[in-house]
Amino acid sequence: MTVEEIKDTYSMRDIVERYGFQPNRRGFIPCPFHEGDRQASLKIYDRDFHCHACGANGDIFSFVQMMDDLSFKEAFIELGGDYHSGEKVHLSQILMRKRERERARRYEEVFRAWKMQKLIEVCRLLRMYDELEMVFEPMSDEWVLVINKKQVLEEDYRILTSGFRKEQEEMRSLE
Repeated sequence: MTVEEIKDTYSMRDIVERYGFQPNRRGFIPCPFHEGDRQASLKIYDRDFHCHACGANGDIFSFVQMMDDLSFKEAFIELGGDYHSGEKVHLSQILMRKRERERARRYEEVFRAWKMQKLIEVCRLLRMYDELEMVFEPMSDEWVLVINKKQVLEEDYRILTSGFRKEQEEMRSLE
């Protein structure tokens, strides 16, 4: 099918219902593209949509692209489109790419959570060693140990706050 054939086949309402949304009598649904939507703010028209809160808008292809994080070509094929070229993208390839993007997104979430937790831990330890530094006699064995540990923690802090991703990944792998 061509773009126009797909648009003639599906209304915007058909597409949003595919994702489990039921427009109210005025044609509104809660906007899936921003958070904190207490009242339905995304208006469903016959051939397109518009969110009066965040400004998201587009046609059926845009909606599928935004909901599933797809390229136009992938959304076109998912809705039954057919490219008349030698290269055809099969649904299994689209699903593989989608799964890979989801895996990368989940990994990124886990990494960010680890980084935040590690930063909190490093800051807590730095405060503790600051207090210990004042307790011990300067140049004593304990004091030198505290200073050395603080230097290691300060480097960890630098890596977590402004280091390269590779350094942060390496730090994580050493735990």
